[in-house]
Amino acid sequence: MVRYRHPVGALLTMTGWFPQSAVHSHHSEETRPMATVLFKDTTHQVADLITDIRRGEIALPDLQRPYVWQPAKARELFDSMYKGFPVGYLLFWETGIEPGARQIGEGAKPEAARRLIVDGQQRLTSLFAVMTGTPVLREDYRTTRVRLAFRPSDDTFAVTDAAIERDPEYLPDISLLWDTATGRRKVIRDFLARLNDKRPLTEAEEDRIQDALDRLHDLESYPFKGVVLSADIDEEQVAEIFVRINSEGVKLDQADFILTLTSVFWEDGRRALEEFCRQSRTPGLHGASPFNWYIKPKPPQLLRVVAAVGLDSAVLKQVYATLRGRDASGKLSPEQREARFEQLQQAQKHVLDLQHWHEFFLCLERAGFRGEKMISSQNALLYSYALWLIGRVRYDVPLDRLRSVIARWFFMAQLTGRYTGSVESQMEHDLALLRDIPHGDADGYTTTLDRVVRETLTSDFWTITLPNTLNSSAAKSPALLAYIAALNVLDADVLLSDVKVRTRLDPAILARKGVERHHLFPRKYLQNSLKITTSTRINQIANMALLEWSDNISISDQAPAQYWPAQLAAKGLPADVLARQRYLHALPEDWPSMDYDTFLTARRTLMAQVVRDAFGQLESDSYRPVYSLPSIVPEQRTPGRLPSRRIKLSELMDAGLISAGTVLTPASEEYEQVAVVDDQGRIRIDEQIHDTPSGAANAVGAGTNGWTFWLADTPDGQVTLADLRAALSEES
Repeated sequence: MVRYRHPVGALLTMTGWFPQSAVHSHHSEETRPMATVLFKDTTHQVADLITDIRRGEIALPDLQRPYVWQPAKARELFDSMYKGFPVGYLLFWETGIEPGARQIGEGAKPEAARRLIVDGQQRLTSLFAVMTGTPVLREDYRTTRVRLAFRPSDDTFAVTDAAIERDPEYLPDISLLWDTATGRRKVIRDFLARLNDKRPLTEAEEDRIQDALDRLHDLESYPFKGVVLSADIDEEQVAEIFVRINSEGVKLDQADFILTLTSVFWEDGRRALEEFCRQSRTPGLHGASPFNWYIKPKPPQLLRVVAAVGLDSAVLKQVYATLRGRDASGKLSPEQREARFEQLQQAQKHVLDLQHWHEFFLCLERAGFRGEKMISSQNALLYSYALWLIGRVRYDVPLDRLRSVIARWFFMAQLTGRYTGSVESQMEHDLALLRDIPHGDADGYTTTLDRVVRETLTSDFWTITLPNTLNSSAAKSPALLAYIAALNVLDADVLLSDVKVRTRLDPAILARKGVERHHLFPRKYLQNSLKITTSTRINQIANMALLEWSDNISISDQAPAQYWPAQLAAKGLPADVLARQRYLHALPEDWPSMDYDTFLTARRTLMAQVVRDAFGQLESDSYRPVYSLPSIVPEQRTPGRLPSRRIKLSELMDAGLISAGTVLTPASEEYEQVAVVDDQGRIRIDEQIHDTPSGAANAVGAGTNGWTFWLADTPDGQVTLADLRAALSEES
């Protein structure tokens, strides 16, 4: 039997990546095939790992994902190391770059990393963050410190909090032991002096404490076993190895590897991509920012846009091979690699350009889409942005013309689900349509895109496919969202109101009570009178209309033949206004007296016609959309800003913005604790009562501003307490 020193070696043998020449066999020396060993064992002391990370010898990118460990897991890691337990292997991958290779970019160009961490990133990040005091980047792009405390009297590790900070029994931040500027001896002397002030220590106790702290410091010599994969293994093999040995079941994809390459050869570019994504999540307090009402992009998503614009490719596997610099013979070429990264660099400048970014969103506004809730396909948005950039940068299409053609393209792409399923193949096909058009040919570009739109949205699509697609109860149905967008394009009123749909759907306005999708045949009427009880039939798209909240309440559960005449009499709308509203809201003649299923069929046809009419407006040169100022200049709104006076939760209750029993959930997915507002305006978590949102946030370990931390469940969806406070402050 062959014995291996670790499971990775056995794995490589089982998967066929370990050369058979390195395995004992019954074959003779003459018949045994020869091959190159594709991995090697290594042992690293912690101090050497940290030094290599600092020097850039080891790249510590977000290969698996950002730092996701809770501080308690880092505590367990150090506790296991302190006790001498094994804590697992580290899996590295050699980059295979030539000696002295530099990163691209202006100014100083550090050397590219020689090794990547594939498995063990969370452990290695924890070691580096705790021992050096370096902040880590969380999934929500918050930067935090991982601070661990140590109680030498009983060798206990703990996550540092306010109570531990005050407790002299703990060294509240163990990173001080490895801080050469402070010095370990001084840290120990200061700790002993502080503890002596609390209780006198015997000489034996001091010796015991000093030995424990010295032993903790010596963790820098803790040996980590490692496996280094050869640069000859391709990314698919690395991904397969990773999946098989990774206990958490994380799967790597092509975007992970491309971002890793970017970390190695263009670290500034990757950081810029991540910073752009981070800033897109909150409005800028000073000047323009990437914040918008449509998407909070992640680096892999924007990477697809960069690749499409810079490398004219949507297939990330091909993009990865291109960026590695493989020439026609398949060999790695440093010159090819540098040239491709230069292309990527130029493309990313355009992708992250704020003027381009916000000009593109005017296309969505023009098409009637008013915010993130109206976007069913982020791929459609991102690839429409890529095509917008190609039109602007490569074909010099004037802005007004480009805005018009991309508005139609996005409307078509989202409505038809163009970028769902085989997303890469579809976008690759779309890019191919433009490759033979000479650069600078604006007419060729716009003609090509419009031809695709016309060939997709045929007469049969409008009269057959779309009505059939509307036979659904899905709240995020592309057909439903296109119908609502059509109401915005046609400048429709809310049903039985003089308020515009686009005003009620403006994401930049925080409304206490706004517009709702209302059952034209009320739920209780269907259940009690027509005995229709299934949600899929009750919540049919064709049974829903946009109605103001107060009207929705008054209609309640009456039959259409009962409430509709009463509503018409109460509103007293002019005949021409009512006729236009009936057309835009797709209400058939005598609809209140119709059979329910007949009504649904008739209304689907009328809704499809409204969508078609709105798209006709998008094709018209005379179409002039009404833009909302907050959507064009999003940085003017600053949710979470400090109000002019201190506002309490009880005041939000008095204003009707929240009520007793309102459920609060964390804005960050990192935390799962749910809270409830009680009748006195306090926050209850389990059986604990907290007077302020920040106090409640601290109780779940967030240690952040509770007003921005908690999301309140309201009739308009989840809203941060900071937004509700800002709305009340503006009214005061």
